[in-house]
Amino acid sequence: MIKSVLITYLLIINAAAFILMGTDKKKARHKAWRISEKTLFLTAVLGGSVGSILGMWIFHHKTKHWYFVIGMPFILVLQITAFYLFVK
Repeated sequence: MIKSVLITYLLIINAAAFILMGTDKKKARHKAWRISEKTLFLTAVLGGSVGSILGMWIFHHKTKHWYFVIGMPFILVLQITAFYLFVK
């Protein structure tokens, strides 16, 4: 039960992070109101780091910002480490 809830949550948060990256890229192209970088990082921290990283590279978004290029994978490594320590 808990495992299926966790998997569902991770699928949803990663899909949301991916969609946010794509939406922000589209808004950037049209010079429209943007999604804050704080929001993009928050979704990654809340478990959407894989979706954020995929969105960065698929949409070619935020790839020139060092704090995204380094920060997003760093968040993922921290999450994997925390998961490993928790399951261990």
